Amino acid sequence: MATFLYKLGRFAFRRRGLVALIWVALLTVVGVGAATASAPPNDSFSIPGTEAQKAFDLLEQRFPGGNADGATARVVFRAPSGEKMTDPDNKAVVTKTVADLEASSPQVASVANPYQTGAVSKDGTTAYILTTYKVNALELKDPAKDGLEEAGKKAQESGLSVQIGGDALQEMPETGATEVIGIAISAVVLAITFGSLVAAGLPLLTALIGVGIGISAITALATTLGLSSTTSTLAMMIGLAVGIDYALFIVSRYRAELTEGRDGEEAAGRAVGTAGSAVVFAGLTVVIALVGLAVVNIPMLTKMGFAAAGTVVIAVLIAISLIPALLGFAGKRVFGRKARRRLEERAAAASSTGSAASDAGAEEKPNMGTRWARFVLRRPLTVLLVAVIGLGAAAVPALSLELGLPDDGSQPTSSQKRQAYDAISDGFGPGYNGPLMVVIDTKGSDDAKGAAEQVRKTIAGLDDVAGVTPAAFNKAGDAATLTVISKSKPSSVATEDLVGDIRDKAGDFKSDTGAEVLVTGQTAMNIDISQKLNDALVPYLVLVVGLAFLLLMVVFRSVLVPLKAALGFLLSVVAALGAVVAVFQWGWLADLFGVEETGPIMSMMPIFMIGVVFGLAMDYEVFLVTRMREAFVHGESPGQAVVTGFRHGARVVTAAAVIMISVFAGFIGSTESMIKMIGFGLATAVLFDAFVVRMAIVPAVLALLGKTAWWLPRWLDRALPNVDVEGEGLRKLLEGSDPAQQHDKDSDPDAALTRV
Repeated sequence: MATFLYKLGRFAFRRRGLVALIWVALLTVVGVGAATASAPPNDSFSIPGTEAQKAFDLLEQRFPGGNADGATARVVFRAPSGEKMTDPDNKAVVTKTVADLEASSPQVASVANPYQTGAVSKDGTTAYILTTYKVNALELKDPAKDGLEEAGKKAQESGLSVQIGGDALQEMPETGATEVIGIAISAVVLAITFGSLVAAGLPLLTALIGVGIGISAITALATTLGLSSTTSTLAMMIGLAVGIDYALFIVSRYRAELTEGRDGEEAAGRAVGTAGSAVVFAGLTVVIALVGLAVVNIPMLTKMGFAAAGTVVIAVLIAISLIPALLGFAGKRVFGRKARRRLEERAAAASSTGSAASDAGAEEKPNMGTRWARFVLRRPLTVLLVAVIGLGAAAVPALSLELGLPDDGSQPTSSQKRQAYDAISDGFGPGYNGPLMVVIDTKGSDDAKGAAEQVRKTIAGLDDVAGVTPAAFNKAGDAATLTVISKSKPSSVATEDLVGDIRDKAGDFKSDTGAEVLVTGQTAMNIDISQKLNDALVPYLVLVVGLAFLLLMVVFRSVLVPLKAALGFLLSVVAALGAVVAVFQWGWLADLFGVEETGPIMSMMPIFMIGVVFGLAMDYEVFLVTRMREAFVHGESPGQAVVTGFRHGARVVTAAAVIMISVFAGFIGSTESMIKMIGFGLATAVLFDAFVVRMAIVPAVLALLGKTAWWLPRWLDRALPNVDVEGEGLRKLLEGSDPAQQHDKDSDPDAALTRV
């Protein structure tokens, strides 16, 4: 592996114009393909194997044209103080609004007049118009949305308080200036790390190229592969993150090789041969984590995982080919002016004295990574205990983790959706914000109407039921629907229990009446999604961690180092989940992070954090520990190998982690609670993993284990493939070779590739 990548790096450096042209041409081709491709299909969000999906499919079959998945909007009216919505003037305004909505768009399926459907509160102060559309929210066109908003504005001018809720109006979340600040911090960190604008710009440039190719490819193939417009979201986030990381490590190693006195081509070859090997295997761990999302069996999530994995593969390929090519163009400008001057002085001194240039560098003062590693080696047990106890304390709130999918009640109080939600809760009751739909299949029943009525009466007698509508049959008379209103809000545990109670009685309904009863609706769908994600969590964790453990055994030729890496990752993720629970569920420091409403943690959060953070955590593990393994294999003692790894890798790993934390933390400024939660969770997880696990627990454990850390049973050593990530085979190839001869030997690019 290292030898192949070494030759690839030298070839890319030498033929930099050709390599750069190939990547630019690829970007152009996929860009044209994306620009000329037909619009991507809208998400058909399905959750196979769940009762809610089965009921949804039955609705589409038995109620054709019923728009079971159609978008909905609720225009909520509140009368001024001292007035009622039944007053003639206010009633006229609502009636006029109904007519306006009916004429607003051909996509409107129905508009329910509240005075005919009983959607007026008992005290008469609140009323709402329910508008349903022929298409789902993603397919709703701008004229339909504009017509909805215009109807609301006209009604508002009459003096009534009007808010619009539902999924018809998808409000774009505001991220604020913090997201821009996060990106700016990334650029500043790179500039400080390298002390050169050229070196700082390379990771950003190549990451953007990789993301551009990945997103363009997704767009171009959207229709062919059935990829939706949201598939690229995760691909963009992960592609940018790993793209910067991988380029950062290779550029850093290239600079280190130049500092040791090697020429540009040799430095590029060695950088790609060593750091590039780590990039390849780090990329594989990320791909495993993303492809593993398929075990959840939610099609949209599976597509997002595969698309993001493809973008990671592109980032790896760019790192081992385009980066050395661009380094060829940059030359020694990857150093700042002062650093270049020092290199020239050192080379001149080495030339006059005849000593190796690297000898001068050996006397440089220890950097921060070296000092920290030596500190940990002196007190490994203390550092380990403090780190583990600290993360353990942070993880305690995770014991109270409650999962669910937030509804409009978790939106900021300033948003129109939240105000409409609160108005309906105050006027009618919280359950009206998320009614349950019970679908009754009466094909197997002798008395369809009698069966439906028995189901209605039984459900009406359950706890936490505020009301049940009469059964509405289809034209064939073999299926009916009931609307069930809970006394509790849609995201509450009580509503979840009510869904469970209805489903528990399905067997009795079947045996007594022959009718099959299913529960669906947005609230039931959310409950089923949460349950499906919970059920998939352990298999996903076992799959991802298990495969990565095997991969890391191949990389590190050790059993204990991969085990330590996996356990450390789990500790950091659980600690991050604890922090999320403390802020978003318990409300600690809620004002500081702008959390206006506490509630259950998004069901997708644990799996999402495992998938994303695992990939980044293994990046840091591979880059940091591979350098230690390299030093150990090359003859250093276990303790000195730890110091060497930190001397060369700590600064870069720290920079990469700060960049990721800055990018993720930028999403905390969003007005959307889910985006805010994701940003906080990912930023916290990277903080814990990079600075507590990788920087403290890893060196402490390695110091305590000593040579045992690199133990591998002989039978397993023979069974595992030798991929030579630490470059031992490359070192043997280059040992005793004169650099000039080596250069001549590889000067022919075609011959070099033939030997590869």
